[in-house]
Amino acid sequence: MKATRSLLWFKNDLRLLDNETLTKALHESDSILPIYIFDPRHWQDTPYGFKKAGYKRFLFLAATLQNLQANITALGGKLYIQVGLPEEILPRLVEEYGIERIYTEEAYASEEIQVLQQVQQAIPKNVELIQVWGKTLYHKADLPYAIEDIPKTSKAFRINTTKKAGVRKMYEVPQQIRVIEAELPTDLPTPEALGLERDKKVTPYLPGGEDAALERLAYYTFETELLTSYKWTRNRSLGMDFSSKLSAYFALGALSPRTVYWKVKDYEQQVKKNISTWWLVFEVVWRDFFTFKGMRMGSAIFTTQGYTKRTLEFENNTTYFKRWCEGQTGIPFIDAHMRQLNHTGFMSNRGRVNCSSYLIHDLKIDWTWGAAYFESHLIDYDVSANWMNWHVQAYEIWYTNPVNQSLKYKAKEFIQTYIPELAPVEDELIYIPWEMDPPPADYPSPIAVYSKWTRAINKIKTAAGVE
Repeated sequence: MKATRSLLWFKNDLRLLDNETLTKALHESDSILPIYIFDPRHWQDTPYGFKKAGYKRFLFLAATLQNLQANITALGGKLYIQVGLPEEILPRLVEEYGIERIYTEEAYASEEIQVLQQVQQAIPKNVELIQVWGKTLYHKADLPYAIEDIPKTSKAFRINTTKKAGVRKMYEVPQQIRVIEAELPTDLPTPEALGLERDKKVTPYLPGGEDAALERLAYYTFETELLTSYKWTRNRSLGMDFSSKLSAYFALGALSPRTVYWKVKDYEQQVKKNISTWWLVFEVVWRDFFTFKGMRMGSAIFTTQGYTKRTLEFENNTTYFKRWCEGQTGIPFIDAHMRQLNHTGFMSNRGRVNCSSYLIHDLKIDWTWGAAYFESHLIDYDVSANWMNWHVQAYEIWYTNPVNQSLKYKAKEFIQTYIPELAPVEDELIYIPWEMDPPPADYPSPIAVYSKWTRAINKIKTAAGVE
């Protein structure tokens, strides 16, 4: 039976194409009240001296919401904006506008689940709270196992899931959005209203919004055919074309994994099918694995000890952590990536692997500190992907040598771009500036130089023609 009036609570599903929650709400309601809520808890202070979500994330979210507003308006609707606690705002709106149902994307992480539970308790018993799964490539209901039985390795998950589950078709953009006219604001809050400071040096790496997401997907596939070489370029750090740059759009739900999957399938039929096209889908499936494994492991993924039986001894030097955050460790490959993150909200996968390994295994700092810093700054922050990747780096994979990696991936131009103090250095000593004679006066000496780097240092000195 149709509801007369329903509320559609947007969260991390800020799109019109392939949005089952939106489609379901429109199909099952005469009219809807589309709402986005800025929850101040997302922007609160952390014990580490930075915000839980920072200014870059606000800018990218604001651009995404503005695009969503424009697209909803073009279909005859409105997107209303609220600031406050959902468990307080939603019951009030239910009462004021005679809401019979609330539709929202299903929560899967502990903080979000707790908020949903509080909302459920606060709304009248006769109001339905309908959660719709929309996060992953493979629908939760189609998995060949229950969440508590999710495989513990990505390989087992990928093989079993891809063999036994299919990818569902996409939901089309609605032709019309019938909204409840309400005396509610449509303007976004200022960053100051959320306790954020503006920073003129910050520019998000990508434009926000569903339109930009679809343009990027089209560009990376059919327009340039960059997808064909993705497997061999994805570990670079500088430039827009070495990887898909779709993760930020996944994070806010401006783009659905299914949209990417079916675009790749079209590409394979019309242009080329190779290891690169397979690899991009493989990485989307990897994101599914982290989501579902994170659901299985629960809040343990946010704790230092995690869900493994291994332990690490951390020293937690706060001065070293501050230098890591600011890109002032004296290790150029680390510092360039950290400065890129601080200025743009983006860091390549290669950078994330090296910066996390260095923080955990060289500086011996609790991995959860680094995960929290990435949460604050990454415009593609995804709760499962971020915290699970850091957990894996701490306990489940081998150490990564940042000195050797800088040479292996020929990072000279990247370092010169983000560390202007080293821009004049033309030879390979840019990777080990402490070996220069004299060392650069305006770039910090390294916190430490480890004996395990000796072989890599000698390779670099040989390449630079230094004895």
